[in-house]
Amino acid sequence: MSVNHKREGSGGFIRPDLDMNMKKQKLELTWIGKENRPKLEPRILLEDSAKSYHAKHRVTEKDIFDNQLIFGDNLLALKALEAEFAGKVKCVFIDPPYNTGSAFTHYDDGVEHSIWLSLMRDRLEIIRRLLSDDGSLWITIDDNEAHYLKVMCDEIFGRVNFVANVVWQKKYSPGNNQKGISSDLDHVLVFARDNQKWAWNLLPRSEKQDAAYKNPDNDPRGLWKASDLTRAEHRDRDFYPIVTPSGKEALPANGRSWSRPPDEIERLRKDNRLWFGPNGDAKPSLKRFLTEVQDGIVAKAIWTRDEVGDNEQAKKEAKILASDDIFATPKPEKLIQRVIQIATNPNDIVLDSFAGSGTTGAVAHKMGRRWIMIELGEHCHTHIIPRLQKVIDGEDKGGISGSVNWQGGGGFRYYKLAPSLLRQDAYGQWVINKEYNAEMLAQALCKLEGFIYAPSDAHYWMHGHSTERDFIYVTTANLNHEQLQQLSDEVGMERSLLVLCTAFRGQGEYPNLTVKKIPKQVLSRCEWGHDDYSLRVENLPQAPVKLGQQGLF
Repeated sequence: MSVNHKREGSGGFIRPDLDMNMKKQKLELTWIGKENRPKLEPRILLEDSAKSYHAKHRVTEKDIFDNQLIFGDNLLALKALEAEFAGKVKCVFIDPPYNTGSAFTHYDDGVEHSIWLSLMRDRLEIIRRLLSDDGSLWITIDDNEAHYLKVMCDEIFGRVNFVANVVWQKKYSPGNNQKGISSDLDHVLVFARDNQKWAWNLLPRSEKQDAAYKNPDNDPRGLWKASDLTRAEHRDRDFYPIVTPSGKEALPANGRSWSRPPDEIERLRKDNRLWFGPNGDAKPSLKRFLTEVQDGIVAKAIWTRDEVGDNEQAKKEAKILASDDIFATPKPEKLIQRVIQIATNPNDIVLDSFAGSGTTGAVAHKMGRRWIMIELGEHCHTHIIPRLQKVIDGEDKGGISGSVNWQGGGGFRYYKLAPSLLRQDAYGQWVINKEYNAEMLAQALCKLEGFIYAPSDAHYWMHGHSTERDFIYVTTANLNHEQLQQLSDEVGMERSLLVLCTAFRGQGEYPNLTVKKIPKQVLSRCEWGHDDYSLRVENLPQAPVKLGQQGLF
């Protein structure tokens, strides 16, 4: 792996100090196997109504019932969501495997560094396409991969769209078995889809923050607190004495100066906005009224365990929900709440493609956001579904339930990925999977060809459309010349139709039809029959070492 400055359009590497005047310079992370990209099959999603769950009655008018829990490989699931949700997701929060080399009960965490980078790259590229222009991505990660991940996100999202590296205090007690320095924090990397358009929120003010406002002089404008009236630099223009009500002259401290010129100071004095202490002889400070401050506060980049919880708090929450089988690495609900408070508003879509124990969906549900979660592990059924059922039934009293006055309501639909559209028969030939009925086949090919699946009641050949005049027709029939000519006549010259069939015969020309065979039309488009792009990778691709190659480690 190496980090290189790469000239746009060039295959070589350059030193950044040799050409600092070039207009485009790209910081790129390279690793073994980076050029290997999967050709993903855009699967359809099949609802299992037996696993979907909804409240028995509406609790409030704001209840949301169309949330989605998807069981399956998250790369394939992200691809499945792309056609419908591209540009619509306001916030993506992911807590991916940290690649620490540890063994966890519910997933493998520790694969070769290059494989981990490829795994993340492939998913982040789709996530970027799913985000709305004013949306943002939040990734929790530890020191092991955080800095490589930052450079990778710079490449995918653009360095100008980096927002912050939030530091989260994940534990209180130091790790005495660690060497040298105890790692007590995780990173939360934050990237905007477009930093110029990112819509973010202030955090609500706390009672502790408001408690700093007093009114010792009974000012009719209400509560206020004193703030420094000096600046941390010396300016002769703003270094002058201010006479206190007691007649004493006050000067800024050495190396500082007043933050206002004399005429502004006098205006503030007349407006009773200067505070000279209870006896009128103290150095002046500026009165800032609670009614004049903004409704919230800008989030800081350090989040302490007192503010958003830590690993121990998360485990206590998990134990209440599933005491017999606690998820190994849960995140506290207050941490996810902080992210959602900053990044979204009610009814916005929150996506988590590494759902784990389902904390993101549970918190988003309680906060009135729509959510989509993806999980491949069996804990989707053993942990996530039971947890969400308790949330929906109003039985989850832990986490943030009390602070948001959660009473239950809403629901979710459970989906699984459809099997691969094509499979090999006993002779090694690719054929349409027999598990696909006519409706599934039409829906799958619409997705593959970039059409919106919308079957018409009026016309049997309208299975979907790409524009108002461009349609698709999917059939397993063998079409002859007469049938194709009939189709052409019905479609008419003002419309066009893509016809996908298993075989066709005919010598005529149909200017408004494009006729192609299944599976020949789709065979080279995707990796068929590949159901798992997760961490279970056995063979790492090896790259030849070139003479003089440097920087790989």
